[in-house]
This record gives sequence, C-alpha cells and structure tokens, in this order.
Amino acid sequence: MIDILTSIKSLNESQRRAVTAPLGHTRILAGAGSGKTCVLVHRIAWLIESQGYSPSNILAVTFTNKSAMEMRKKIENILGYHIDDMWVGTFHGLTHRVLRAYWKNSNLQQNFQILDGDDQQRILKRIVRNMEIDVTRWPAKQAQSYINAKKNEGLRVHNIYVDNDLYSQKMLLIYKIYEKECQRAGVIDFGEILLRCHEMWSRYPDILAVYQRRFQQILVDEFQDTNTVQYSWLQLLAGDRGHLFIVGDNDQSIYGWRGARIKNIQDFNQKYKDTTSIKLEQNYRSTGNILAAANAVISNNSKRPSKKLWTTDKDGDLIQLYQAHNERDEAAYIVEKINLWLDEGGKRADNAILYRLNAQARMIEEALLQANIPYYVYGGLCFFERAEIKDVLSYLRLISNRNDDAAFERIVNKPTRGIGASALSQLRQYAHEQKLTLWQSAVKIINSNSISTKNKNAISSFLILIDSLEPKNDKTPLNELTDLVIDKSNLRVYFSKDKTERGQGRTKNINQLIESTSRFNRQKGNEHMSLLNDFLSYASLETGEKLTDRSKDCVQLMTLHSAKGLEFPEVFMIGMEEGILPRNKFKNDTTSLSEERRLCYVGITRAKKILHLIYTETRYLYKKKITPVLSRFIKEIPTERLRKVCARKNIADNGNTPIVKSFTTLNETNLKSGQQVHHPKFGSGIIVDTEDSKKSFRVKVNFKNAGNKWLVLDYAKLKII
Repeated sequence: MIDILTSIKSLNESQRRAVTAPLGHTRILAGAGSGKTCVLVHRIAWLIESQGYSPSNILAVTFTNKSAMEMRKKIENILGYHIDDMWVGTFHGLTHRVLRAYWKNSNLQQNFQILDGDDQQRILKRIVRNMEIDVTRWPAKQAQSYINAKKNEGLRVHNIYVDNDLYSQKMLLIYKIYEKECQRAGVIDFGEILLRCHEMWSRYPDILAVYQRRFQQILVDEFQDTNTVQYSWLQLLAGDRGHLFIVGDNDQSIYGWRGARIKNIQDFNQKYKDTTSIKLEQNYRSTGNILAAANAVISNNSKRPSKKLWTTDKDGDLIQLYQAHNERDEAAYIVEKINLWLDEGGKRADNAILYRLNAQARMIEEALLQANIPYYVYGGLCFFERAEIKDVLSYLRLISNRNDDAAFERIVNKPTRGIGASALSQLRQYAHEQKLTLWQSAVKIINSNSISTKNKNAISSFLILIDSLEPKNDKTPLNELTDLVIDKSNLRVYFSKDKTERGQGRTKNINQLIESTSRFNRQKGNEHMSLLNDFLSYASLETGEKLTDRSKDCVQLMTLHSAKGLEFPEVFMIGMEEGILPRNKFKNDTTSLSEERRLCYVGITRAKKILHLIYTETRYLYKKKITPVLSRFIKEIPTERLRKVCARKNIADNGNTPIVKSFTTLNETNLKSGQQVHHPKFGSGIIVDTEDSKKSFRVKVNFKNAGNKWLVLDYAKLKII
C-alpha cells in the first residue's frame, strides 16, 4: 500500500488543499498550467487510500478518451495497482455504457448504432428533400445545428414553443421527423446519448438509485465546458448524497457556440451552498512576461471569479509584437523566426502557429513549404472519419442493423453495382411514403413491378450480399469478418485500382483497420453486447478525437480553439486584428466578446518561453482586401511586457532592426505566362499562370519533371531562362 500523504507532499500548498478538501461538494478554479490533472488523480488516490472509498464508488468524467486513458494510468501509477472497476471516461462514453445495459428502458434497439456528424447530416438531407422545401433556404447543416443545440439544452420537440416565426416552425418540423426516422432506423446521434440516459433515469428512479448508490464520489474535469444537459445529468446522478468535485477554468471557457455554459462553473457555489472553493494560480508552464500579459487581458472580462496566474520562474523574453506589411510578410517573419529557433538547436515541433480562422493558414503553409520546413495541420480527419474506413464500417453497421439508413445509403452503390440514381430515388420515396427504412423498402420493392429488372437484380444482389456476410455467431474473429467484408464487397479491388499515392493510402488504411480489429478487446461493461457492436460503438465514440501529431518533428498549425490543453515553447499568434480576433460579428455583443477575450487568453497561455503576436497593415481575406486595426486585446497588454519588432520606419522598433525584407510584386519582376524559368529544386519549367499582385503574388509553373506547382514569388527563387 502506498503512503498517499507522502505523495501529496510533493504538491504545492493550494494543490494539497484541493486534494485533501473536506468530503462534500468542491470547486477547483484551476488556472492554465496550474496542474489540475495532478490534483484530480491525487484526489482520487486520496479518496481510495485515505478515505476508504472503493474505486467502484468513484466516477471520473473527462472530455476526451485520450485524457481518460491518461488519467487512469496516472492514478494506477500513484496507487501501484490496477483499478479496472472504476469508471473513467467521457460523458458520451459513460452514458453509452448505461444505455447498453438498459436499452429496453431507454426505448432503444439492443443493437442501436451511433451516428457521427456526416451520417446525421445524410439523414437530414433526405428529410429536407422529402419535405420538398428549398434546400438552399433550409440546408441540412442548419437543421443539424438547430437539433444539436436543442439537445444540448435538454429540449425535445414537445418542450419547444414556437410562435408564427417560419424559421422556427420549419426547424421544429424537421426535428420532429428526424426523431422518428432515427427511432425507426435504430440509430442515435451524439446529443441523443446523454439526453436519452437523462430521460431514462428520470423515468426510472429505481435504476437511477442503482447508480447513485454506487457513485458516491463524482469528479469532473474541464467543468467550464459542460452544457445544460451534462450539468443536469451530473446533478441527477449526485442526488442528495453524492459529492461533486469539479475542476475547471472559467477563463478558458471558449465553446459557448456549441452549448457550453460558463455559468455552470461560475454559479456552482450558489447551486451548492456548502461548496468548498479553491483556486490554483501557480503556473508551471509559462514565463512571467507571458503570464502578466494573460492576466492583463483576461482581467477586462467582468463578472468572473478573480484569479491571477503567477510563477516562480523568471520573466523571460519580452513578448514579440510584429506589424507585418501583409499576410505574406507575416508568413516570412514566422519562417525566419523558426529557422532561428532551429539554428539554436530547437525542434520544429516546439513551434505552434495559432489562428482564429482556418483561412489564415494558407499563406503560412505555402511559406513553410517553400522553406522546406515540415508542418502538420491539426484538426484533420481522425482515422475513423476517413472515407474508406467509413465505407467498411457502414458495411459492418448494416450487417449488425439492417435498418441503419445512413449506412445503407452510403454503401448501397459503393463500389458501383449498377443501382442507378432513379432506383435510389424510388427507394427513398417508397420508404418515405410507407414509413419504412431503406432496407425494408428495398425488400418490398424488389418483389414489385415498379422498377426495372436490371435495378431489381442489382438491389437484390446487394441484399443477398449483406445477409451472407452476417456471422452465424459471436465467435467469428472480428478481423476475419472485417477482411471478409472488404473482400466480398469488392472494396479492396475498388481502392487498389487507384494507383495514386492517395489510392495507395486508402488501401493501407483499410488494412490498418483489419489490424485494429485484431487487437480490439471487449470494452469494460459491454460483455452483454456482441463483439461487432462493441467495436462499432468504440469506433463511433472515438470519432472526433483529433490529436496533434507530435511524433514527427513538424511545426504545428492549428486554430485557437484546437490549441486548448496544449503547450509549446514558441507560439505565434497571427491575425491579432479587429475583425479577426475579436471577430466583427462579436465585438458589439458583451457575452460573445468575453468569449473572444478568453480565446485570446487561451492562445497566450499556450506559450512556455517565447510568444509572438502578429498583425498586418493590409490583409486579403475571403478574396477581399482589408486594412485592419490592431486588436483591442493587444492594447490591453502592458507596454512594458512587449517588444515591438518593426520593418518600417514609421513604427518605433525599440532598438530592433528590421527582420523581414520588403516584397516584390509580379509587376516589378516582369514575369508572365509563357516564360521559361528555373527553380533550384524543381528544375526547368514554363510559367502557365500568375496571380495578380492584388491577390497573393503567386506563379503557376509547369515543370518538366515535377509537374504543375503554384509558387509564392518571394520564396520561389525563380530565374528567367
């Protein structure tokens, strides 16, 4: 047995107070880089070793599966033994586990499947088409946002009041039809998982009591990101006897646009009057200057529990403030600074470039490419979101649940098997009129004379294929089933025909999926499910887990929202301008402006040693030239914490010399289509297109050996032959 008190001695005073806080409701306001994960894992170890709680009496909620796995490992390292019977996971993962155990009480099919965002949108597109309304005026994506928002608030159709507003009436009708479609198909979306569990517990207090008796200690990470239904679910589970230990940072609440309610953490001690509140303010990440800037910016948000980050570290370098001529100059500055970092022995992965809008990344990518600096854009598709993987998973889903319309629609003609658009249209129409699923509609329609013999045979062959792939029992190894599906569906042949690098990548990915299924172990608590359903649930719940690629030495590019929870020695925050940060549409809305300021605070506190804040004199954004104004957030930083790095005489440079050269334009070079040029890497070629100096100063060259390449003029080092 460990000596937990000895382990706790390694923590600072505030962390120790948090870990050993009296039993009851506790709120930990944990500033950026203050060691909140350390507090959480030690609190759990303290509850087990010092207070006598069984791991089975503890529930820990995180916001990503990765953080859940890491938390469990850290707890086990402290304790020195495994804690398999303790529940650690995300809201969706934990509630999904409850629904699988009580699927009947939740009014679900036993083999229900989980829709990802693409599948949800596919169903909504079909609904909008069937309603015969203008799809440009009522796009499926808009309906998707409406439905997800309502579910995050815990609202069903019958809970929503609408007046004579046409928009609300249409959205509510789509929501109503969507619910019926999902119920018929035996599928649920992510928002439904939590809402369905909450409703089931409310209807069956005896089932709720089972979980209330078990989970006496409930710990929640990133509490500032909880939405209405998540908070209500926690309150229901805690009841009158459970203790909530919540950890979060009100100053890092940046997901209001997807339902997160900052009031959940701010007003927690008003909801629970006996709450113990503790602040973690000592920062172990950033230098004094960076923390001073962060504190100064966030202090301008009103009605926030005051919190001030501090460090025993030195002030470090002043924050670099650079006014670029334009976005090309901005990119060149970043390239030069990264090269300087590399010259001094640093790694490329130590550098992160953060932006408010994805559109800002294009010029940065081009500059890094031209400078031969490898980079990784965070936020791309995760493995289970890739098209080829979703194709295979859709076959597996349809094998498990024939009524899964989203899966049926995705693969019924993939690879192409001669089922034409008219036949699919008939299937959809028949299903809509008869209130059937697409599979049920297909079964009926092939026994009628309403479609051509060719389409009838093609659809019949597809139904026979799916039936033939269904394993006779749960003993069939998952990897063998997956391999069989890929083979018999002709997906392997279909992907192998593409000899490009992209095609080879798809073939490699489906082989990797087979390997993943061979390593898959049944999830804890899902023993009553088939192995196939267990894996499909795992794949669905893993969707959306977008992780940074730190395994390779690459510069990291990401949005400010994506950067939360990460840290880097050197950080570049670009586009520090009114209209970008904060966005124009938010600057006159106090609530939204406060969230934009928190977003800026998150960006600043990602930096450990060096922080660059960059703004431009002019910028092309969304095909428009703008003359931006310096962001108000920079103006909130004390001037003594900043060092202006200037390339123009009309800006004070505090002794710094210009770093970035002035840029030439196409007009100044006389380059034009048809000219022969030479590039040091790609060799000789002919200019086939140019972009005007009012846009991005690029040339398109058809190289003899390398093909067509768009090159940024100022990095290309082209020579006219």
